Amino acid sequence: MRVKKITELNRLSVEEFKEKTKTPLVVVLDNVRSLNNIGSVFRTSDAFLVDAVYLCGITATPPNVEIHKTALGAENSVEWSYFEDTEQAVSQLKSQGYIICAVEQAEDSIMLDDLYLDATKKYAVILGNEVKGVQQKIVDMCDRCVEIPQYGTKHSLNVSVAAGIIIWEFSRQLK
Repeated sequence: MRVKKITELNRLSVEEFKEKTKTPLVVVLDNVRSLNNIGSVFRTSDAFLVDAVYLCGITATPPNVEIHKTALGAENSVEWSYFEDTEQAVSQLKSQGYIICAVEQAEDSIMLDDLYLDATKKYAVILGNEVKGVQQKIVDMCDRCVEIPQYGTKHSLNVSVAAGIIIWEFSRQLK
């Protein structure tokens, strides 16, 4: 096997990316404080043609040098919006017909490996603060909670890692 050169990857330009049909998925960041995590979510969202990223509360917004370090320009290709509070974002998504899913360890959550998505519907996933997770008042607004099965001692993932796992699975099922 030979590792491909960057010129062989058929990368889209920002303009081509914006014209592509997107995965019917919005990623909502609920008070995510780490600029590296925010940038990583943009980069993963670009990789899987996510429709948009919603940045809420204390979550920083582009342009930002620290976000750019991990996003590598994906903050320019992926559509994004800022909301002063996550409730505004969730209310808007609900009014647009999205099924809202908190990524959280909660009573009656659906394990990711048991999740079935309807490819004719639009989804939003909410990822929470690195310490406190998704706010309870936001979980209360959601249609369901999705939990990533974990088997070790920590039962905690970095928010950007959790985002990568969730975005990949939603993208896989919605394509």
